[in-house]
Amino acid sequence: MAPYDFHPDQKFYRGKVRDVYTVDDKIIMVASDRISAFDHILPRPIPHKGAVLTGVAKHFLSASADIVPNWMEDTLMPHVMVGKACEPIKLEMVVRGYLAGHAWREYRDGKRVLCGVPLPEGLKQSDRLPHPIITPATKAEEGHDEDISKEEILKQGIVSEAVWHQLADYSLKLFALGTEMAAKQGLILVDTKYEFGIFDGQVTLMDEIHTPDSSRYFIMDGYEERQARGEAQRQLSKEFVREWLMDHGFQGKEGQVMPDMPDEFVELVSERYIDLHDRVTGRAFAKMDIDEQELVRRVQAWLAS
Repeated sequence: MAPYDFHPDQKFYRGKVRDVYTVDDKIIMVASDRISAFDHILPRPIPHKGAVLTGVAKHFLSASADIVPNWMEDTLMPHVMVGKACEPIKLEMVVRGYLAGHAWREYRDGKRVLCGVPLPEGLKQSDRLPHPIITPATKAEEGHDEDISKEEILKQGIVSEAVWHQLADYSLKLFALGTEMAAKQGLILVDTKYEFGIFDGQVTLMDEIHTPDSSRYFIMDGYEERQARGEAQRQLSKEFVREWLMDHGFQGKEGQVMPDMPDEFVELVSERYIDLHDRVTGRAFAKMDIDEQELVRRVQAWLAS
């Protein structure tokens, strides 16, 4: 789809999931229904996914505004957020409270140090870690993000030591809040990522937080029993999309072919995103058709205000 024409001086960037417009120090974030996995955009959009991500992100950005300054100023449509255009810090601050996903795969393959953080022996998949850890990744323009340690971040001069400590402090506080809010909904926040930038000289939280694209949740009820029996945890995340792709021979590696997504699978993914919205926020998701002319009108009015 061609970019919207919001302003003659707009700059446009198309990410894996979001279309980002900037005009001076303002930013318009349009969450598409695209879905990515293994750093590849899948061939078919997921109905209502953009609005789900926006609704969850707004829920947590509003709740955390007294912990860390963030970019959000308003939501103009179910899938459109607007706010401050920050200068991005090219890091993903990944916080993990449990051994799952990428961290589990690394641990299973014998690694006991992840991004400079030592991990104890004897852990099983989905075990709770002794305490939340930060395992940063470089933010790649294209291709795969790469794990990186605090020491390498400072050595490369990606951020100063003072900024690193601010990022780490904010990330752990956000994770603690997300953990508390998830628990009230009967969920466990397993791991997540945060992205930050600089606005007016201040470290500022960017992008989405605690959404199904950026986070993994376990169902709290029965977690201990499933761990004791060695069973897979019931989870809310897009990990099941990755698992479906792996079952069909795709992990984003060279030479692998992206499998076709049948209608039934696309519908299932949409339903699971909506279910996650409702479980995480405690509010029912309202499906809405998008009026594109109204979208443009609202954004232009906001830019002119």
